[in-house]
Amino acid sequence: MTQRKIQYWVIPPKENAQFAANMENVLDTYAQPYDKRFPVLCMDEQPIQLLEEVNLPIAATKKHARRADYEYKRAGMVSLFMFVEPLVGWRDVAVRERRTKIDWAIEMRRILNVRYQDTEKVILVCDNLNTHVTGSFYDAFLPAEARALVSKIDFRYTPKHGSWLNVVENELSSMTRQSLHGHRFGTLKELQRQTKAWSIATNTKQRGVDWHFSIDDARRKLKSLYPKIKSG
Repeated sequence: MTQRKIQYWVIPPKENAQFAANMENVLDTYAQPYDKRFPVLCMDEQPIQLLEEVNLPIAATKKHARRADYEYKRAGMVSLFMFVEPLVGWRDVAVRERRTKIDWAIEMRRILNVRYQDTEKVILVCDNLNTHVTGSFYDAFLPAEARALVSKIDFRYTPKHGSWLNVVENELSSMTRQSLHGHRFGTLKELQRQTKAWSIATNTKQRGVDWHFSIDDARRKLKSLYPKIKSG
């Protein structure tokens, strides 16, 4: 019997009320005008495999591109934490050895205490990963500091199987294509330098995100996601 090729997709559930509720909450967030008191911040994480060169690459010349050996050595996994403020065109990328609750809480504290120290509350769009919870701050910090950080965040979770609703997903894809694809990074520091250079160059352009998909679009085009309500 011939084995047919399988394509893997993120298949959304049908008639799922919670999916629809979370989706509309996120879409309503994107529809709001910019308010510096309540900035919208999107965040996500991405694992990266570090790869060390086994043989020294040959430097580029006028006739040839830089040439690297096919052989490489795996040097472990690290995690990217990306933060994007869509309406102002700002991005920040951090690279850490792990992606635990404490790692996430530390990166969130850095962002909140530096960029958003004078805001009333940050509206945070993220997925419902078990590390993206208020308890993570209590795992990382003393109660008073944890509470202060939690009080600065208004969580807007994307639905399960609905990561496409997070603007940062597109930014991670862009960074991968523009800066990481075709390169090998043997150490965490090398990857940190590359991602920092990308974020600085992209932020300099002040390229905002123009999100068009609305709640009305969702109700019209994604009808299968909404429960069928029986009258009477």
